[in-house]
Amino acid sequence: MVNRRQLDPTSGPWAPFGVQLRRSREVKGLTQAQLAKKVGFDPSYVSYAELATREPPSEKFARRADEALETGGTLLLMWLQNKHSALLEGFPEYASHEAKAAEIRIFESGVVPGLFQTEAYATALAMADVRRGAITQRQADERVTFLLTRQQLLRRSSPPLVHAVLDESCLRRPIGGWGVMDEQLSFLEQQFDVSHVILQVAPFAMAEHRPFALPMRLLTLPDHSLLGYSESEGRSHLERDADVLTVWKRHYDRLQVGALAETATLEWFRAAREGTACPTST
Repeated sequence: MVNRRQLDPTSGPWAPFGVQLRRSREVKGLTQAQLAKKVGFDPSYVSYAELATREPPSEKFARRADEALETGGTLLLMWLQNKHSALLEGFPEYASHEAKAAEIRIFESGVVPGLFQTEAYATALAMADVRRGAITQRQADERVTFLLTRQQLLRRSSPPLVHAVLDESCLRRPIGGWGVMDEQLSFLEQQFDVSHVILQVAPFAMAEHRPFALPMRLLTLPDHSLLGYSESEGRSHLERDADVLTVWKRHYDRLQVGALAETATLEWFRAAREGTACPTST
């Protein structure tokens, strides 16, 4: 019998990548040698990537392993999380859970949620931070690459159900200028043809009845457990307390009821692009 070394996901910064790589390989019923042949690397390299005992695996390996194992970009996402430093502390951990979620509920205020940002929109936001001196150009490029990689989960064979409620402020703020915003609104319109995406606008008319003051994410994981995530200026928080998350879910249900229905939301996007009055109810 082959001696199968146990992996400890807490043994180092790259250990979670190794654990996920082995799990994905075994789900496909592949040996290390068989995976190595598919990705064009030596079997010893696959072993080293799973054990994560030395330097990190290459980006090329992460990309090819994702393709061979049909992980929906999970391995590259984990690689980017570890390799890059332009992300808010705590967000990489959230993103790793997001990549596995069965359902994603989003409330966003201020900017369009990352899962639905166009590359031009995301670049405009990142470059603003470069001009302020908050990040470098390299970090800005990394941030955009990470975002585009996250979006692959919406295109995988079994994507999560994503329900996003966007505060009207997200869509009124002309990030990148009108040309970028027009493209962004057009992209949001296209999501109404995607069966696993539900978009709603929370109009200013909701006023004090909007139940959330800050952006939040609520994940339903494959085991049906909930995980929450929220951000404030420069800080993030992962919420695991079941009682708190039950309250979040109840508030989100109220948010869905108070926001514009899907049909009215689509009309809102079109009216915003055309410069006409946007719906405030129904």
